Amino acid sequence: MSSFHDSVHGCTGFRSMPRRQVLQAGVLGTLGLSMADLFRLQAEETSPTAGASGKKIEPRAMSVIQINLPGGFPHHESFDPKPEAPVEYRGSFGVVKTRTGDVFSDNLPMLAGIADKITVVRSVVGKIPDHGLATYHLHTGYTPSTVIDYPQIGSVVSHELGARGELPCYIAIPGKNASSGGTGFLPSIHGPFETGGDPATQKKNFRVRDFSLPADLSLEQLQRRRAVRDMVEQRIRGLEANPVLLDTMDEFHYRAYSLLTSADAQNAFSFDSETDETFELYGSEVTGDIKGPDGRLHPKGLAERLIIARRLVESGVRFVTLEYGSWDCHSGVEKTCLDQMRPFDYAISGLVSDLDRRGLLDTTIVWVTSEFGRTPKVNKESGRDHWARCYSMMLAGGGFQRGLVHGASDSTGGEPVRDAVTLENLIATIYHQMGIDANKELVAFGTRPIEIIRDAQVVKPLIS
Repeated sequence: MSSFHDSVHGCTGFRSMPRRQVLQAGVLGTLGLSMADLFRLQAEETSPTAGASGKKIEPRAMSVIQINLPGGFPHHESFDPKPEAPVEYRGSFGVVKTRTGDVFSDNLPMLAGIADKITVVRSVVGKIPDHGLATYHLHTGYTPSTVIDYPQIGSVVSHELGARGELPCYIAIPGKNASSGGTGFLPSIHGPFETGGDPATQKKNFRVRDFSLPADLSLEQLQRRRAVRDMVEQRIRGLEANPVLLDTMDEFHYRAYSLLTSADAQNAFSFDSETDETFELYGSEVTGDIKGPDGRLHPKGLAERLIIARRLVESGVRFVTLEYGSWDCHSGVEKTCLDQMRPFDYAISGLVSDLDRRGLLDTTIVWVTSEFGRTPKVNKESGRDHWARCYSMMLAGGGFQRGLVHGASDSTGGEPVRDAVTLENLIATIYHQMGIDANKELVAFGTRPIEIIRDAQVVKPLIS
């Protein structure tokens, strides 16, 4: 046993494997031994941090659901319309009055109807109008560097808070964005568990890849193998001078076994207990097609992803990330919105309402992101180009001020004119709500202290 332990402990290739592959190796191996090593390495590599501010922050939020809209979400056609601007700036859509008396684009009537439950920031300031670089900035709080790789937000949450139950701390549905970076200088064990399977395409048949026993291995066989190993370990325990190591390994093997066999863990990724009413609330196709203002049918999939995300936070997952749509509308911004905005409006408003009625909104942050916005002026191709100097994001729950529209852009939506919010400070505020001090220093390369977010400040008007 000790020789096995030493060989795995020294295997750098194992340490560098993505979590999903580690789980696969555990399922296909002998009794999930590699899976147990996953948990052992997670505990070993969650090392104490240095240079912390010493502040004790009481968490308001237990979980985050990040819905990323890749390509650059158009703020004029969503949360920051400019109805008084010339047509080449305001675009072709009108406005709808919100429950709080403000206006959104008329693409978002459902969100306008629950505006008293959400927070909109109209003055987010980014740095880079490039998709890949800006996506990295969004997911880490740092611009890319050739010197050091920084960890994703979910990886920091995993490192600082750890898992709350049998499920992984950080889950990506169905996988992380390729430009979002990795675990950076943190151990690779803090990377996202990627579901592989996608509820957007599999619908009610959704299954997580590599999250079940192989077809040729029954639960009874797994239990027999576990019993045999228990007997062997009991014999070794009788000869072991220091039983602490075996006690620790027992715990990790138990957690690995529980994850494979737990009905609760398997149920978190299932639609079995969801009603048609819930799918209707999220705008899923199971209750009929969603039609836009022009009568056209719209693509589905976000509803199913969000229902699974809600089930995961109910089961204790701390950080869930997913994506929807393709918003890089250099031409035809009107068509892009007609094709994708209505399902977005239904699904996000459905998620917020569902969390609220279940008593989960106060402890769950819903965060709608994009790497940047779109240019104030519509171009010659009836589209909008990249724009990072001022754009909008939406939040809800987790102690963020309900019914708030924070900040303002100028008359054409090009520059912030009030209460500008840097992306770094917005991320720091989300960390704060989870009980993490973004100014805390983590240790990179064994000796180098690096702040979670450099020179970050909490945006206090956003939180209640």
